[in-house]
This record gives sequence, C-alpha cells and structure tokens, in this order.
Amino acid sequence: MPLRSSPRPKTDTAAGPRQILVAGHAIAVPKAPPGLHLAATPIGNLGDVTLRALETLAGSDMICCEDTRVTRKLLDRYGIAASLSPYHEHNAAAMRPKILARLAEGSPVTLVSDAGTPLISDPGFKLVREACAAGFPVHALPGPSSILAALSVAALPTDRFFFEGFLPAKEGARRNRIHELARIGVTLVLFESGGRVRDCLRDLAEILGSRDIAICREMTKLHEEVRRFPLADADAQIGRLETRGEFVLVVGPPSDEAGRMSEDQLDQLLRAQLAHGSVKDAVAAAVELSGHPRREVYARALALAHTDEPE
Repeated sequence: MPLRSSPRPKTDTAAGPRQILVAGHAIAVPKAPPGLHLAATPIGNLGDVTLRALETLAGSDMICCEDTRVTRKLLDRYGIAASLSPYHEHNAAAMRPKILARLAEGSPVTLVSDAGTPLISDPGFKLVREACAAGFPVHALPGPSSILAALSVAALPTDRFFFEGFLPAKEGARRNRIHELARIGVTLVLFESGGRVRDCLRDLAEILGSRDIAICREMTKLHEEVRRFPLADADAQIGRLETRGEFVLVVGPPSDEAGRMSEDQLDQLLRAQLAHGSVKDAVAAAVELSGHPRREVYARALALAHTDEPE
C-alpha cells in the first residue's frame, strides 16, 4: 500500500508567474533562495514596502501571514500572484511542522505579519527558533516598523529606548507595570488601543510625572496624527484626543533634574547626617539620596561642616 503524504495546509490558492508590477511595468523575478524569509510589510501606506520584500514575496513557494485578506491587498497592489497560508497564534502549533517540512524540501518560505516587522508583537518567534535549530537559513528583510517610525517623529531622545509593547488591559496590572517602568531611565515605547488610550494616559501622567510624551496615531495612514506635550498636561489633552485608530506612545526619559533634591533639601539632609556622623558618611548618604554628583555634595558638606563649627 503506497504511503500517503500529509495534506498541504489550506491556502489562498492564487498563483501565477513570478513577477511584480511596479509603476505599471511587469518585472520578472527569480525564485527566492531557500530558507525562511522574514519580510517587513507596510504599517499603513502600501507604498512603504521595499523592492527586496516584493521580489522575495513573488519568488516564494509559500507565504505565511496572519490574515490572508490583509496580505492579499498588498500582493494585488503589486501584481503578485502567490498562494497564502494563514499563520497566527491560534494555528501556529499545527502549522509549524508543515512550514518546516517545506523548508526541508528546499522551498523558500516568507513570513509576514499584517503590518510591520514579523515577530515584533506578532507570532513567529517559535517558528524562527525551530527553523534555526533545524539548520535552515533565516533571512531578515528589514522595512517598515511603527516603533522606529514613532521614535523618529516624537522629538524625544532616541539614543536609548525600551520597547514595552501593550500594557496589561486591567487597571491594577497596568498601573503596577507602569510603576516598574518608572525605574527605567530611558525613552519608553508603548502600543495601545483606542479603547484604552485615555485610561493609559491618565495612569502614565500620575505615575511617571514630569516626563514628555508623543502620541502617534495611525502612523503612515490617511489620518496620521502626532501630538506632543508634557504628561503634566494630560488632563487637558485627554478631552481633545481622537481615540479611533492604533496608537504608539513614546514617553521621554526623566529629565536630569527629576528626582534631584533642591539645594535647600540637600543642605537639610547633610546637616542631619553631619549631626551624628563624619563628613565621609554624610556625603555617601547624601549622594545616594539626593541625585547630586559626589563632587558637588562633598563641597557642600565641607562648607556646612565649617559653617556649623562652634566658635
């Protein structure tokens, strides 16, 4: 009795010549190299896709995507006739062995998300891990990213940033997580939905205090909007905030003065420490608690110790 091969996954069955359509011109493309290709797709404007991504999509034997309807719009825009296979959190465990089997045959397989770069708040990590473990090539095709797009227009420091993604939906868990993030002294990047963005903004303002924020809505889309203001003004801004769409929140780091004692507070602390300890001990305690540099604290401690000496 002949062995029966396992059935292929259900796919969008459109197929045709390997070509892309750019500015009305059909361009033939070769078959993509074997391996798993991670292709970034537009986060809104379909014109943001790279030529390399288009060539790889057209040259792939299998395209795995979250929603075939979304990815089909991109392929139709560029005249790419290729089959699509759904790959999302609900079917990933069943689909991974089938994708790995195609890779084992030497097929080029491309993974895309509905928008942006695969694996960034989207399915794919386990597939990439298993493909690497099996020795299959994995290729990154960089391109659109809502995180980098928001950082670039936020007018906030970008030399160091921390990507958090979506905060917890429940208020208590969200506030607890923001308290944890408050200890990270760099720019924060968050995702949020329209239904929760106002509550999230209130919590950020209350817990993070004097930081600045940029609210980036519908990046690269028709109704793109970026609003920048201090979190201290959040109450005034919330009433005017359009909540339709998708949001990236970029929260600036605490200022150099945030958490730093005033000079009067520093003097009070040093006097209290000097009253029952040495200058060395007083300086060590004050540096840790005041936020002032050691040289400044030491000079102030010496001045106070000399001033407070009995005549």
